[in-house]
Amino acid sequence: MARRRALPTNLPESVVANPDELAECVEHVRAASCLALDTEFVGEDSYRPDLCLIQVATQDRLIVIDPFGTGPLDAFWELLLDPARVVVVHAGREEVRMCRFAIGRPPANVFDAQIAAGLVGFTYPIGYAGLVQEVLGARAHKGETLTDWRRRPLTPAQIKYAYDDVRYLLPIWAWLTDRLKRNDRLGWAAEEFAAFVRRAVNDDPAVEKWRKLKGMGGLNARELAVAREVFEWREAFAARLNRPPRVLLRDDLIVEIARRSPARAEDLHTLRGLPRGEADAILAAVRRAHALAPADCPEVTERDNDLPHVSTLASLLGVVLAEYCARIKIAPNLVATTQDLKALVRARQPGGRRPPESALAAGWRAAFIRPHLEAILDGREVIRVSDPASPTPISVHPFPAPDDSAPAAASRESAAEPDDRI
Repeated sequence: MARRRALPTNLPESVVANPDELAECVEHVRAASCLALDTEFVGEDSYRPDLCLIQVATQDRLIVIDPFGTGPLDAFWELLLDPARVVVVHAGREEVRMCRFAIGRPPANVFDAQIAAGLVGFTYPIGYAGLVQEVLGARAHKGETLTDWRRRPLTPAQIKYAYDDVRYLLPIWAWLTDRLKRNDRLGWAAEEFAAFVRRAVNDDPAVEKWRKLKGMGGLNARELAVAREVFEWREAFAARLNRPPRVLLRDDLIVEIARRSPARAEDLHTLRGLPRGEADAILAAVRRAHALAPADCPEVTERDNDLPHVSTLASLLGVVLAEYCARIKIAPNLVATTQDLKALVRARQPGGRRPPESALAAGWRAAFIRPHLEAILDGREVIRVSDPASPTPISVHPFPAPDDSAPAAASRESAAEPDDRI
């Protein structure tokens, strides 16, 4: 993709470190129709990440907000709730979550540059420094990635890094927006941004968090109920102590407790790594699970027992998807996963139905991408190797017209006859 020259980014810079400076900053941002946003935080030893820095760019200024000295930030976060104000982020899951944690709602109008880049042909996910280099021809230094942002005073290197994290976002936003308009994909982007915000706030609403624990595959419905109750207790316990949940009780121990379904404290004491003094609370969670009616226990998720041809056809669709995405300049792994492709194949099996959680079942993917994949499954289009030496060696073509298909039909018939030759 053609690189653009670096755009002017020598904007005035300011550090906001007290309530008066924050009030002036809020008034400045209030007048802006768009802003770039990034945050620095430390999350290794707390239930929710500790916010250590907020970086903001408008068309006129670069701002670093130090929350350790400014007092409450509600007035700033509330500015992000205005749908008329675009909030530009890069891989901005934590920025969305920080806003939600602070005032109960996520930003109303998010533009994620990483997602937008994938929709116009860049690799997905592309890092911030790589995107800056590709779009603007500039270099964004990432030397402070592992710094401890809680320590004060901040060093000049940390402050420069903080400014650079938003310095280029608005020029990139303008460039990507122009590309999305040219390709008539603004609607696609809006759909993706909305889904991204939902996932950031709710993780994946289609998948219960506790089901992501490893080792759940062999549990029956009652044992799954135990795992769910203990998991939910751990979440509440971690929130109360403001500690990472897995530090307090490892995932594998939750699964082991579910397998054993202990009835007494002595049964728990044989397990290493349980939090001290919490045996009664864990046993209470187990008892709650056993008190449930069978109909209220979680359903056992059946494993996919696909016949070999399902995986074969899904792999073929992966080739077709890669070819089509290269042609229309979009990142294929942003479009569909292997599981999405398998779901499409399963829908063609006897009695098969397309699961509602498949990404290809709705939105722009269903309207613009799925028909090309279904054309292959239905035999309306075929693929062939057009040039083995080309970076795009595969091409897709309509199935030959009836009067052109006789040789192919004859070939199929002869191939079906027994071969008596030695």
